[in-house]
Amino acid sequence: MTASDWLLAKDAPSDNERNKLRRQRLFAALGAIVFVATLAALLWWGLIGRNYVSTDNAYVGAATAQVTPLTSGRVQAVLVDNSQYVNKGDVLVVIDPEDAKLAFKRADAAYSLTVRKVETYFATAAAQRAAFRKAELDYKRRAPLAGDGAVSPEELTAARAAYDVARSSLAAADALTRGTDVMHHPEVLAARAQLETAKLNLERTVIRAPVSGIVVQRAVQVGQMAAAGYPVMAVVPVDDVYVDANFKESQLARVHPGQKATLTSDLYGSSVTYHGRVVGLGGGTGSAFAVIPAQNATGNWIKVVQRVPVRISLDREDLRQHPLRVGLSMTASIKVTE
Repeated sequence: MTASDWLLAKDAPSDNERNKLRRQRLFAALGAIVFVATLAALLWWGLIGRNYVSTDNAYVGAATAQVTPLTSGRVQAVLVDNSQYVNKGDVLVVIDPEDAKLAFKRADAAYSLTVRKVETYFATAAAQRAAFRKAELDYKRRAPLAGDGAVSPEELTAARAAYDVARSSLAAADALTRGTDVMHHPEVLAARAQLETAKLNLERTVIRAPVSGIVVQRAVQVGQMAAAGYPVMAVVPVDDVYVDANFKESQLARVHPGQKATLTSDLYGSSVTYHGRVVGLGGGTGSAFAVIPAQNATGNWIKVVQRVPVRISLDREDLRQHPLRVGLSMTASIKVTE
C-alpha cells in the first residue's frame, strides 16, 4: 500500500459512521414529511375543514305512501307487484264493482224520485196560492154585505172558514218551498249527496297509485276480501327521497336550515356526488324517542355522545341520474359558514 492509499483509507468513513449518517438523513426526511403534512393539515383545517361538518351515519328515507282501499269488497284484479315502478294515477287493484253498481242505480232512482216529489211541492204551492186568492176574494166580497142582510150569517161563516183553511194550506205549502227552487231544495240536495256518495264508492273500486314510485309490501291477492281502511301495499316515491344524517351533538352548533350539503352513497361510491340542502333538525336525539328511553338518573351512568337527525333534501336531477333506494347508507357533509 502506498502512502497515498493509506491516507485515503484512513480518511474514509467506517460502516458504522455511514449507517449513522444514513439514519440521520432518513430521520430528517421523515421529520420534514411530518412537518409538511402537519402544516398542510392545519392549513386545510383553517381554510376548509372548519367550515364543514360530516358524518357517515346517514341513511336514505322517503315519505312512503300507503295504498288503502276506501271501500270493502272482493279483489277482482291486482295489476302490480313488488319492485314495479308505477306512475301517479296508475291502476293498482280492482275490487269487484257489482255491489257498488247496484247501490249507484238505487241512489240514482231515489234521486229522480225525490226531484219529482219536490216538483209536486211547488205545484201544490201554486194551486194553494190560487185557492187562497179565491177564498180571500169570496170572503171579502161577502163581509160588507152581512150587515145589510144580503148575505146570511151561515154563508159568511162558511166563506170565513174556507178563507182560513186556504190560508193555512198555503202556509203549509209555502213552508216546503220558501226560499229555494226544485234543484236546491233540501230533499233534492240530500238525494244528490247520496247519489254522489254511491258514485264515489263505485269509482273507489278502482284503486290507483297516490304517487309515482316503487311498489313495496304488497299484501293482497286476487279473490281476497279487501277491507276499507286496511293497507294492501305501499308506494315509495324514489324521485323524492331525502337523507336523515345523524350528526353528533357537538357538531350542530352552526347547523341550520338552508345550508348546502354534499353527499355520497355507498351504492355508487365517491365518484357520484349528490347536492342538497338542510331542511331541518330533529326535535330530539334518537335515544329520546326510543321505545325504551335511556334512564340516565342511575349510579352507573356513562356519558355517551348523542346524535340528532338532520333532514337533507336532495336535488331531483341528481336523483334522476343516479336513483337511490330507501335505507341506503350515505356520507353527508354540510357547509356551516352560510
